[in-house]
Amino acid sequence: MAKTVQCVYLNKEAEGLDMAPWPGEIGQRVLDNISKEAWAEWMRYQTMLINEKRLKPMDKEHRKYLTEQMEKFLFGGEVDEVEGFKPK
Repeated sequence: MAKTVQCVYLNKEAEGLDMAPWPGEIGQRVLDNISKEAWAEWMRYQTMLINEKRLKPMDKEHRKYLTEQMEKFLFGGEVDEVEGFKPK
């Protein structure tokens, strides 16, 4: 049986992730509070951020920026705009 979480992004109970998708405390927070569906939405948004802003995920500063954007996107906050993205 699939694990469920009360997803704070979707504001409903949904299927949870199988493992922390990010290292450290933020990864555990995502695992405990974010659904697979919400994580998939973040991944699409992250891809748009990487492409539009020409980020290099191996760059330490770019990873820090993506982590900050991820936390805002999933847990509430104002994220940087990406052309063509319309949030729920």
